[in-house]
Amino acid sequence: MSEVLEILKYTVPALLVVIIAWVLLRSLLNSEERRRNTELTISAQKTILPIRLQAYERIIILLERISPDALIMRVSQVNKTSQDYRIELLSVIKSEYEHNLSQQVYMSREAWEMVKNARANIIGIINNASQQIKPEASAITLSNKIIEMVMELTTAPNAGAINFIKQEAQQFF
Repeated sequence: MSEVLEILKYTVPALLVVIIAWVLLRSLLNSEERRRNTELTISAQKTILPIRLQAYERIIILLERISPDALIMRVSQVNKTSQDYRIELLSVIKSEYEHNLSQQVYMSREAWEMVKNARANIIGIINNASQQIKPEASAITLSNKIIEMVMELTTAPNAGAINFIKQEAQQFF
């Protein structure tokens, strides 16, 4: 029995030291892992935040460029029928949209839906204006009708999307 007590005298303290060392080492490793994860998150934020802000900027530019008044100012009306002009306006909208399609990766689903809805509203205005005039009418007649329809709205067709995107982008500050 004294031999067992003698063995226990040495093994119990050694076992306690091993357990304490294991607990301390595990705590230290967990702490180090949390620190590394935090550093990775901060590093990723430093990289991704500028890209996300640039995406929001580009989408605001897209929305401004496809607004009916900006489109009419940018797309030439010379020697075109209203039908040709409508096709060209829709083509410019499609081109602008496709050029910025990849920006949706950096935005929330709601923000991208707002962009798509604004685009659809603008296309709807152009198509409705085109239906209200004769196909052989001049491009100027179509542009006047589009402006008239936009003026009847309480807010611009892209205003809601622009405001939503601005609010979402401000969350990063």
